[in-house]
Amino acid sequence: MFKKILIANRGEIACRVIKTARRMGIKTVAVYSEADRDALHVEMADEAVFIGPPQAAESYLVMDKIVEACRQTGAEAVHPGYGFLSEREAFPRALAAAGVVFIGPNPDAIAAMGDKIESKKAAAKAKVSTVPGFLGVIEDDKHAVKIADEIGYPVMIKASAGGGGKGMRIAHSTAEVAEGFNLAKAEAKASFGDDRVFIEKFIVDPRHIEIQVLGDKHGNVIYLGERECSIQRRNQKVIEEAPSPLLDEATRRKMGEQAVALAKAVNYDSAGTVEFVAGQDKSFYFLEMNTRLQVEHPVTELVTGIDLVEQMIRVAAGEKLTLAQNDITLSGWAVESRVYAEDPFRNFLPSIGRLVKYRPPAESRSGDITVRNDTGVQEGGEISIYYDPMIAKLVTHAPSRAAAIEAQSNALDAFYVDGIRHNIPFLSALMNHPRWREGNLSTGFIAEEFPKGFAPRAPEGDVAVRIAAVGAAVDHVLGERKRRISGQMQGRAVFRERRRSVWLGRDEIQLEVGREGEGIVVRLVGADGKPGQPVQLLSNWKPGDPVWHGSIGGHPVAVQVRPMPNGFRLAYQGHEVPVQVYTETEAAAARLMPVVSATDTGKKVLCPMPGLVVSIAVAEGQEVKAGETLAVIEAMKMQNVLRAERDGTVKTIAATPGATLAVDALILEFA
Repeated sequence: MFKKILIANRGEIACRVIKTARRMGIKTVAVYSEADRDALHVEMADEAVFIGPPQAAESYLVMDKIVEACRQTGAEAVHPGYGFLSEREAFPRALAAAGVVFIGPNPDAIAAMGDKIESKKAAAKAKVSTVPGFLGVIEDDKHAVKIADEIGYPVMIKASAGGGGKGMRIAHSTAEVAEGFNLAKAEAKASFGDDRVFIEKFIVDPRHIEIQVLGDKHGNVIYLGERECSIQRRNQKVIEEAPSPLLDEATRRKMGEQAVALAKAVNYDSAGTVEFVAGQDKSFYFLEMNTRLQVEHPVTELVTGIDLVEQMIRVAAGEKLTLAQNDITLSGWAVESRVYAEDPFRNFLPSIGRLVKYRPPAESRSGDITVRNDTGVQEGGEISIYYDPMIAKLVTHAPSRAAAIEAQSNALDAFYVDGIRHNIPFLSALMNHPRWREGNLSTGFIAEEFPKGFAPRAPEGDVAVRIAAVGAAVDHVLGERKRRISGQMQGRAVFRERRRSVWLGRDEIQLEVGREGEGIVVRLVGADGKPGQPVQLLSNWKPGDPVWHGSIGGHPVAVQVRPMPNGFRLAYQGHEVPVQVYTETEAAAARLMPVVSATDTGKKVLCPMPGLVVSIAVAEGQEVKAGETLAVIEAMKMQNVLRAERDGTVKTIAATPGATLAVDALILEFA
């Protein structure tokens, strides 16, 4: 077994590999760029080597620097994580030339499977059903349009060397093919150094299901069940689960056997994933193979009890698999949410900055519920413009799908992040969406259920009542603290009015609140002015705690608490609302206050995120129509097209291609 390995990656996956290596008694070496000098993976590793500037193309993607880091530290093997160099055929060859072992598949398997075009040819040869498409060289956008017309719309344009949603576009028309082809090529070049793309038929209402395979260097290959990854946004996975609510045992076995056959055809010898697009009727077609560890591997680990990183290391060291196919059983259900540094209320635009507070739910195993958080950041760390915006992967495991979802919902409610915008409100809303809970999924789920994007929603029904009850309880505890500080609790008792008006934004909920025994009891006031049945809230919350942990009527609840002038903001199940708790007299006065409207930015086009100006598509004095492209901004390896919201004439252009802009910086202004 290896004594020291180097992780040629960063962020949560580097930390993940370090954890397993540490458990196995293997020393670790981290590599880092200037932007990652104070990163968590650098702190966790036994050694760390500086490899260059923040740009990945000048640091993490430079093979010679990784090889030299191995030479300096004496690392015997390299784990590539995912992304970066993980699927570059030349990387394991360069390591082998230096006498270093690659913890991943052999380079011939990477060449056959890592390239999306070649993998489809190999799959067809192995008699695996494939989606109709064109796998040859596409000369230009006109050629792309001709191919798409022949295949039939909609089509998917996809980077050959791609992954993670980068370099991928869905086109429903000739115009979208031409634009999508050029954007996909540009993203593929920036992310993977390879601008080749292919085009294939896009299956309507599909589900994304993948099979985890594991092989060794002695010809043994097994599959470890499936993962459903249908909840996607912009072709990037958001939520994953194992197993899939679609599959039955017969379909699972058929998909698994095809995945194993394909892996054996290319002598695959590590952990890898065979991805399928599946119809609602359980039909399925080969999509691609990822010759690396997947982002979503934790859900497989939790339902199988198998550490995939450990298996990769053992296989790379030449050990035989100690597991046979009959040994693989799936136990319970696991759900994973990807926590990203992006603003769901601004069309998921990337957010950068310092993590002023980072308080994830504690990792735990309580009874039959497991909470796991794979992360690569810590409080005080910085989210950079240079890399993927992932903050963490929150994973829960339970005996059933419903229990795993409920545990995930509670864990998301307790996941407290301040300093940047993040997608936790969106994830929480998804966890409580009826269609998601029913398992009625497709890759179009988010587009169909949130056609106008994700916007703040006013809480309703039981959710609104729970938020109001917690607001009243928080206010009551704050009031008790104030009275203790002022000394009012000493000597004679001070009467405190029980009736309260809790405002959730501009919505009012009338209730009575007071401490009774160990808890705080709330009674909702009906339309007749009479209080209803008592509901007990139990919690150890104290002023300053970022999360109210407790129970309402015996049901566990976690609500995030953020102070604000004259109140606080409470976040629960995807809702984040300002809360004021008034006495009846105060509420009467508050109702007379005018509503303040948001400032209108007028005719200015502002940069929606910190990013690089790739291009400006208009000129001063030019007339544009609604929907026309104005500019392209690149951030976190994604190119974002800014379009005109209405017809108008460009008055001034303030930004130039190549400029780096801050959020809300002026790009152009209309007359």
